[in-house]
Amino acid sequence: MFSKFIRRSFCVARKNVWTPDNVVYSPYRDIEVPDTTIHEYVFRNLDKWATKTAVVCGVTNRAYTFEELYKCSRTLGANLRKKFKLRDGDVIAILLPNVPEYPVSVFGVLAAGGIVTTINPIYTPYEIQRQLDTSGAKIVITLPDLVPNVKKSLELSKKDLKIIAVNIDSQQPEGTISFKELTEDKHIDFEILKEVKRVSDDIAFMVYSSGTTGLPKAVELTHTNKVANFSQQDTELRQYEYTTEKNQDSTLGLLPLFHTYGLSVVMMHKLSVGLKLVTLPSFQPRTFLDALLKHPMELMYLAPPTILFLGAHPAATRDHLKHLKVVTSGAAPLPEADIHKFLEKARPDIQFNQAYGMTEASPLVTLASRDFEGNYSDVGCAVPNVQLRVVDADMKNLGPDEVGELLIKGPNVMRGYKDNPKANEEVFVDGRWYRSGDLARINKDGIVTIVDRLKELIKVKGYQVAPAELEAVLKEHADVYDAAVVGVPDPITGESPRAFVVLNKDSKVDEKLILDYVSEKVAAFKRLKSVTFVDSIPKNPSGKILRKVLKEQYC
Repeated sequence: MFSKFIRRSFCVARKNVWTPDNVVYSPYRDIEVPDTTIHEYVFRNLDKWATKTAVVCGVTNRAYTFEELYKCSRTLGANLRKKFKLRDGDVIAILLPNVPEYPVSVFGVLAAGGIVTTINPIYTPYEIQRQLDTSGAKIVITLPDLVPNVKKSLELSKKDLKIIAVNIDSQQPEGTISFKELTEDKHIDFEILKEVKRVSDDIAFMVYSSGTTGLPKAVELTHTNKVANFSQQDTELRQYEYTTEKNQDSTLGLLPLFHTYGLSVVMMHKLSVGLKLVTLPSFQPRTFLDALLKHPMELMYLAPPTILFLGAHPAATRDHLKHLKVVTSGAAPLPEADIHKFLEKARPDIQFNQAYGMTEASPLVTLASRDFEGNYSDVGCAVPNVQLRVVDADMKNLGPDEVGELLIKGPNVMRGYKDNPKANEEVFVDGRWYRSGDLARINKDGIVTIVDRLKELIKVKGYQVAPAELEAVLKEHADVYDAAVVGVPDPITGESPRAFVVLNKDSKVDEKLILDYVSEKVAAFKRLKSVTFVDSIPKNPSGKILRKVLKEQYC
């Protein structure tokens, strides 16, 4: 019944998407990317929905209207310039779960002329320290209960950064500055914001990604990169109904806002078109389901584990999903059988899409239109202004339905990795074509299917886990001589990390000691599932770990 995803005819603006030299263009009309900054773009239509709810907490019901969001973020921005002497291009770290103050913080930093770097709130002090060091952040915005982790990370890096605590419903931690006072200051002079001279080509975000290999790298995304990706979603690919006096669609802010998918597609873009964002600080079955009943959702952007939950959990019923019109799954592939279960629970006429993107592309690369016709395994077509190539190992362009590495070019593709010319040289080829590290095929109509990935990243519940990061942690252990990490299938998380360790001579450590050591240093989703002790790690002549060999021998 659900074997194929059929809607209306596949209507496109460009009939021939393939060029004679096998470059694939988006089938949708090109757009003119507005020459503006992100915060100016998001609030450009403020007068149309000023009194409507912009963001509300799905647990506490704490909310901001669009007018309040705009005013509080500008007040924060002005105070960052005045009280902290923030200057154009300074970096501020946001270490928060999904709370209504997240967009206030982001737009406040941008209004002040700063650059935002987002940090996973479940990171350990060790992980926080590394990102603060590499990003060059000058201020940290966080929750009171996360302040101890931030302080410990600052001790590790021997830095003394200002900490702003979002003390909405709690006491002010010692040695921190009150977020509430910075956003509710009734005496602030907004004239100071006229000092800001940021333009569209300036960097706005520094979001961390492992790219195709290696340790996490700081992805530099400009205002233009983000605004382009927002505008690309407002074309034939639009998934929302327009906000009017009588209508306002709602969307769920469950995907982590520190991650580019939640930050850009869910939070910033949907606020830019007047939708209501319902935030949940974490996934808890009861609060999640209660929020769906309390705040009817027309759109949901989800990772596979949440879709699995909705399809399989007996507490999730059709009542929780009865207002849904569009569901988009991203972050990791989703098997067709799991989509069927979800649609049987909800309604088969819901528009269900699998999108494709990455941090380096702001993030959307492909998306399905409302009149898309294709299989569930497809991820739609290139968004407007984006070009694609499928290449072989020699970088030769392949044709329709041939499988090769996917290359991407467009206004949404990052400027590059911060202070990492070697990595930039590896990922950009032939004049700014970005190597995705994913294997794909594209049919004659431009419909993209992701077949597999060349990249080494392990996908755990949709999160990226870089083997090199875990290997670096393992090698810091005094008893470890060498190490390698690979991803292995996991029925619950999709994949999980498995380590192969070479111990120093006469070492007596066991698997539990290694597992505990790593667990202390990394977030829960990065923790090793198991450790196998080996005599040596297979490598090629240049020293690159042969992960495929390890998988063939042991997995």
